[in-house]
Amino acid sequence: MRTLLHVDLDAFYAAVEQRDDPALRGKPVLVGGSARRGVVASCSYEARAFGIRSAMPMAEAMRRCPKAVVVHHHMDRYVDASRGFFQILGDYSPDIEGLSLDEAFLDVTGSERLLGDGPTIGRAIKQRVRTELQLVASVGVAPIKLAAKIASDIDKPDGLRVVTPEGLLAFLHPLPVTRLWGVGEATREALASMGLSTIGEVARYPEAALIGRLGAITGRHLAALARGQDSREVMPESDPVSVGHRETFDDDLDDKGELAVVLLDQADRVASRLRGNHLRARTVVLTIKYDDFREISRRTTLDAPTSDGDVLGRSAIELLAKVPIEARRGARVRLCGVTATQLEPRDAPRQLGFDEATRAKGERLGDTIDKLAHKFGKATIRRAVHLAGDDDQDDGDA
Repeated sequence: MRTLLHVDLDAFYAAVEQRDDPALRGKPVLVGGSARRGVVASCSYEARAFGIRSAMPMAEAMRRCPKAVVVHHHMDRYVDASRGFFQILGDYSPDIEGLSLDEAFLDVTGSERLLGDGPTIGRAIKQRVRTELQLVASVGVAPIKLAAKIASDIDKPDGLRVVTPEGLLAFLHPLPVTRLWGVGEATREALASMGLSTIGEVARYPEAALIGRLGAITGRHLAALARGQDSREVMPESDPVSVGHRETFDDDLDDKGELAVVLLDQADRVASRLRGNHLRARTVVLTIKYDDFREISRRTTLDAPTSDGDVLGRSAIELLAKVPIEARRGARVRLCGVTATQLEPRDAPRQLGFDEATRAKGERLGDTIDKLAHKFGKATIRRAVHLAGDDDQDDGDA
């Protein structure tokens, strides 16, 4: 029987903000974009007491809790914390499936003889996350993925729930059907029309009837999960296929000069993340969302892959020059973003060009900036054009 863990950092973005700014501790904190137009990316447990949740419009969250403190994303901090988190997990199993920056499955079946049983490993991970990252993790231990994921969530925050093979069905069956993977609102309504509201009721219902109502794939899938049958393996995380950064503005922009300044900053952030992951990119994608919510993208392929922010930024600005932007409804910019794709390892062999010295110089400068930022903070070195209005409006990463 397998021993799987699902580990989830509690209120991740908000917890990092509270960790790094003592003035935010104990307060309702909302992480996201503008209070007028953004959405809540993460909120502290103090904010959740007001019924606030992730993906809620920021304006609605502020109506529920007028004293909430809104902070903009600091994605570099979250990526750094995530890197430390996965390094901790890697000490307990080579089989790690990352679901996002702040959660992952681990298969620790092969580690138990050396490191202890699942609950022992779960407690060790929680302690190291608290000590080394000053964050809080919740852990679910179970023989199947479905139960491990539910178990990590059910006692949040700072939870540790263990589901044994013998207690698997007793754990699952009282839960609502919405806990089953694949049950959205439409499927929930269909199950409710059949008189099914708990996982146990689905398990006891004739599978043929489920198939007749929901179709063969969904019917068999839900019937198996409800019986505790989940054979999915922990799949090690694949390499990223793109790295991006985008921002939603408080006020629509129609000045390409202003947008170019934003794109340079976004390109620098993307380049830093590429270097942090030991990657280069061959393609740059510009994303523009207009004030009427139309979204377009333009892309260009570079002569050689790079992790140099200057190269990425210049390419994005060249793409911007070809995009229609005017001071009229439907042509002003609500959001813009830079994404690097066609990624390859930084140490992969590449064709040397006549400008190789310039290429290498740009990347070495980036490496130096990264080291300074890691030691002294990201504001240690900034482009001059970004010093005047540094209010960190980042609204998320692609």
